[in-house]
Amino acid sequence: MNGLVEKASVLIEALPYIRTFFGKTFVIKYGGNAMIDSELKKAVTLDVILLRYVGVKPVLVHGGGPEINDMARQLGKTSQFIDGLRVTDAEMMEIAQMVLVGKINQEIVSLINLYGGKAVGLSGKDSNLIIARKYIRDASKGDLGYVGEVEKVNPEMIHLLCEEGYIPVIAPIGVGYEGESYNINADTVAGELAAALKADKLIMLTDVEGIAADPNDPSTLISALKVERARQMIQSGHIAGGMIPKVEACIRALESGVTRTHIIDGRTLHSLLLEIFTDEGIGTMVIN
Repeated sequence: MNGLVEKASVLIEALPYIRTFFGKTFVIKYGGNAMIDSELKKAVTLDVILLRYVGVKPVLVHGGGPEINDMARQLGKTSQFIDGLRVTDAEMMEIAQMVLVGKINQEIVSLINLYGGKAVGLSGKDSNLIIARKYIRDASKGDLGYVGEVEKVNPEMIHLLCEEGYIPVIAPIGVGYEGESYNINADTVAGELAAALKADKLIMLTDVEGIAADPNDPSTLISALKVERARQMIQSGHIAGGMIPKVEACIRALESGVTRTHIIDGRTLHSLLLEIFTDEGIGTMVIN
């Protein structure tokens, strides 16, 4: 009986959050180990389906860098990176599009549908969802090819799908003004989508507990990080590597009216539910 009462207590704790977030849009960046480990994949899928059934409108954006590396290697092509960005010539663009849109996107959609959700897979090329331009950088470091940045988001299709009860699953491929494809950082896409959708939350699933004051000491985890301090930590190098685009996406979303942004550990089972529906929460919340 005590166990049943504890379960009821969990539901009661979640009630005010369910009431607050009913009808709100959450953009979730799905990546890291949560996309690889089968148990974590199932947990994330069930979390997203539950969010949809309690009235939240989840929108998933996924990456897939490791699988692009694997496919390129199988096809005899070497992956090259400059400042952490993949050099994407025409052949590598085809590989990235094949893996992100044709493989990973469809796997996520199938899994959501299997467990009782209604998912639709999209890339930025569908309905001109993500208009992109070539990413311009210091030419002396070399040309990145078809690496893009977001020029404009046309969110009408996402709104339509969410209103009809579907869960949009979006691959980070953009389309240029001449119809060309661009490979875009998935964190950046998530931030821009959250901004365009005026989402209530942007949630980044990653492979660390959150942002720590001392990257080598997990006990210094920062539960709430203000934008000004986040910028200072990027400049000082305390926030580095793959965490930079995640934090920058959070800042971009906040400056565009997104209420809350979160960076949480996707290696924790049901991390989405723990962050959204419990008083304690997990990870780091980036706030204005």
